[in-house]
Amino acid sequence: MSKLGDDILKLLRDAGPQYLKGARDTILLAVVATAVGCLIGLACGILQTLTYSKNDFILKKIIIRIIKIIVRIYVEVFRGTPMILQAVFIYFGLPYLTNNSLRFDVITAAYVVVSINTGAYMAETVRGGILSIDKGQTEGAMAIGMNHFQEMVKVILPQTLRNIIPQIGNNLIINIKDTSVMFIIGYAELFAAHKAYVGATYLYFPSALVTMAIYLIMTVACSLLLRLWEHLMDGPENFNLATTDSLALTSGMNNFPRGRGRRAR
Repeated sequence: MSKLGDDILKLLRDAGPQYLKGARDTILLAVVATAVGCLIGLACGILQTLTYSKNDFILKKIIIRIIKIIVRIYVEVFRGTPMILQAVFIYFGLPYLTNNSLRFDVITAAYVVVSINTGAYMAETVRGGILSIDKGQTEGAMAIGMNHFQEMVKVILPQTLRNIIPQIGNNLIINIKDTSVMFIIGYAELFAAHKAYVGATYLYFPSALVTMAIYLIMTVACSLLLRLWEHLMDGPENFNLATTDSLALTSGMNNFPRGRGRRAR
């Protein structure tokens, strides 16, 4: 244990700044790519839920079907292939196929790969979240004259967002860990700092231990922040009924029971 402690202290003294820089670049890539991926997934999820009636023009039906096919192909390709190979394709393959007319630098390629990969997963999450909302919500929105856009923005998506927050958190934590594959294209994240130090000193286990600890700290911190976000979106535990019944306030009907599922409101 004494030798392990000495090696860890040596690592922190010699390469601590490099590990911290790698952690910073990792968390920045994960957060930004998850946010962009959520926007991509939101758009794709909405497109997958587009509907048409038998009375609509044939051109509208064809366009919606083509859009759904394109989104389906995108989702299946990026969910069905490893991120490390997607990074190789984007960074090395595109210049090869386009005779260097389309080339990304390392940082841009890393952000593009993680974003579109996250978007493919979020597309299915958003689609499932939209379909999970009771049909009565849609029928009620249509009954008061809302069009499809208003119905989505004002009724369906706010409820969908609350339902998919856990999955957004899941994707963020997965991205914090999976950005480690970006070393394959030379992106200097935390795992790349670990590999560089090990290559210079051969202290593999102490470096792996420190790297694991840093990843754990980042993922736990993100989990706590996302739990707080969920709690804030749930609102207060108690509320008052909008009623003229004078007995409601004394009957306990206005108190939301602690510990029960808040989504039943």
